[in-house]
Amino acid sequence: MARRDVAIVATAQRPNEVGSTLTSVELILPVINDVIAKVGIERQKIGFWCHGSCDYMSGQPFSFVAAVDAIGAWPPIVESHVEGDGALALYEAWVKIQTGECDVALVFSNGKTTSGPIDRILNLQADPYMVTPLWPGFDSLAALQARACLDAGVLSEADMAEVAARSYRDALNNPIAYAKENVTAEQLLARPYTTAPLRAHDCGVPVDGANAIILAAGDAARSLAERPAWIRGIDHRIDTQRLGARSMTESSSAAIAAAKAGVGDDRIDIAELHAPYTHQEILLRRAMNLGEGTHVNPSGGALVSNPAMAAGLARFAEAAESVFSGSADRVLAHCTSGPMLQQNLVCVMEGE
Repeated sequence: MARRDVAIVATAQRPNEVGSTLTSVELILPVINDVIAKVGIERQKIGFWCHGSCDYMSGQPFSFVAAVDAIGAWPPIVESHVEGDGALALYEAWVKIQTGECDVALVFSNGKTTSGPIDRILNLQADPYMVTPLWPGFDSLAALQARACLDAGVLSEADMAEVAARSYRDALNNPIAYAKENVTAEQLLARPYTTAPLRAHDCGVPVDGANAIILAAGDAARSLAERPAWIRGIDHRIDTQRLGARSMTESSSAAIAAAKAGVGDDRIDIAELHAPYTHQEILLRRAMNLGEGTHVNPSGGALVSNPAMAAGLARFAEAAESVFSGSADRVLAHCTSGPMLQQNLVCVMEGE
């Protein structure tokens, strides 16, 4: 079967916030209405809906079923749910379109990250036998990874601070970003450790957020967007969950996914990397061989706004918007999941 041309044709994101009292439906409904309005499509023309979220963040089983209320009871829909980031739901929707079962799909995700101790909650993604019972927390695991990188000479604390300073400054131009500050790396290095060798700015800021994306194939995409962001390559790879059985100073799954997605085939103008920690952005840049000519995370990235289960899809939205606007011709979008860059989804998009 020949692969179909599929593109992102519209995106919508809500401003990130802390301590939201909204329900999942109240978070999601505005972004779904917004993204549909942007393309002016009738709901019955959407052949597939896919939701990315996490039940154990809300503390109740099958909580995603309630979120389906945001879609509406009519017309009838074909719907699926991914227990993970919305970017993984986008991957499922892309596969669905490839099968020929539909031409248009809507993907959405949400995460109320600040409604509970997210560092401990995400610990449930770790090895359930050897790691989770110890409750190390993702920040502590990331600190172990950062220490290994520092000791191996892969990066320095100054390199990490430069990533944070650039991200916080870039966020000043992003209206939906939560944390933004005109700060230098030297100023950040003077701040105290939170989980050594990580400081507060080395860790993504937990926020509540939601977003939505519409995908379409071929002529349907061209009719819905002036300049679609065509998906030229997409690949998902997973490293072992046994933390002691994989390297802490590189990401083989990110390197493989990038190669399979065609990252190295041509220049990358903008790369939106889902890096919840400063040292992880550096590891991802190395794994994907991104050079100085690539602007990494012009949105500020997950460091300034990290809505769990929606931060990855946000990278796709930000990358696609740069194609829509004409500010970039070839972009990269990335999502990670699990501790220490365990899973990596890489996508290359181009304008026409």
